[in-house]
Amino acid sequence: MGCGQTPSNDQHEHHQCKVIQGKDIPLLTPFKLGGFQLKHRVVLAPLTRCRSYGHVPQPHAAIYYSQRATQGGLLIAEATAVSPSGLGYPHSPGIWSEEQVEAWKPIVQAVHDKGAVFFLQIWHVGRVSHTSYQPNGQAPVSCTNRKAPGQLMLPQGTPMADYSPPRALETHEIAGVVEDFRLAARNAMRAGFDGVELHGAHGYLIDQFFKDSANDRTDEYGGSVENRCRFALELVEAVSKEVGADRVGIRLSPFSDYVGAVDSNPLQLGLYMAEELNRFNILYAHFVEPRMRVGAAIAPEAAGIWPLRKAFKGTMLVAGGYGRDDGNEAITAGKTDLVVYGRHFLANPDLPKRFELNSALNVYDRQTFYTPDPVVGYTDYSFLEVKVVA
Repeated sequence: MGCGQTPSNDQHEHHQCKVIQGKDIPLLTPFKLGGFQLKHRVVLAPLTRCRSYGHVPQPHAAIYYSQRATQGGLLIAEATAVSPSGLGYPHSPGIWSEEQVEAWKPIVQAVHDKGAVFFLQIWHVGRVSHTSYQPNGQAPVSCTNRKAPGQLMLPQGTPMADYSPPRALETHEIAGVVEDFRLAARNAMRAGFDGVELHGAHGYLIDQFFKDSANDRTDEYGGSVENRCRFALELVEAVSKEVGADRVGIRLSPFSDYVGAVDSNPLQLGLYMAEELNRFNILYAHFVEPRMRVGAAIAPEAAGIWPLRKAFKGTMLVAGGYGRDDGNEAITAGKTDLVVYGRHFLANPDLPKRFELNSALNVYDRQTFYTPDPVVGYTDYSFLEVKVVA
């Protein structure tokens, strides 16, 4: 099959392309990210893959991430729990124990050997969990006692179950969660990562505090937008002091309504966070496009993150269903500095090269996104076979 043709459903097929010299592609231009010199702007999204058995990263992750690593590329590792209470998916990794730190080290080294920059996304799922994941079968913790809508996979990935009713954190307990994130960031640096990204998106603990549909608190962490953002900003401050603000990013999805976390005024929420983050001089803010919102229409005036781009003074990353063409357009228009790719990068380990050649993409297989197989749907997606024209 030649370049530019429609890809087959067989993601294992090898394709041959000729390298054609052409004008610069915006996604493939260099960018200075703080102290890191990136050679292109195609970023691997943090993608839960459910292949860290016993919540300990495995050797096959070194293959997976190094396949997607390029000289001067930025990779963000999958969401990684900061504590045992932060778990809610089968075989998702953690970073709270010495065993986990040691297990991450060869994975990080494999990425660095390819010349890439590697950040770890640190995470607490909050109420998006079940008692079977929790220490001693306790209730998951959240900002609220209200149960999340929907179902989850149980620890062995078998039968689905309703989310368990959570327990609202007492005010004095919140500092302990902040400490968990700080120690997780420290452990990430000990494992060799270049920095950390706080997972403040998609209905997990930080986002539960953000969104007024989930946060029904009456203390200083609930009510006004300032109060609902307090927890996230305390995390940013604590983690920045621990590892340096120049090694900290945060992912935010103010417009999303995942797992029942939706806000009545998402633009106000996003703008407040963007403006407050300027105080900390963190390395980047990673925003998810409104078009990735689930199950609800977006008003035309809110259909985009331009206001957030204007409000945030640092480096901007965007994610949300981007392809090659609209990714290039976003860079050219100044909408963002870097574009984050999930499903396409999952299925195309050489995605920057495919963008360079404008070649066909492998088709991703949703059925293998969250399976525990160490190869299938994980490290077996094909690379292009490139013939260089002299």
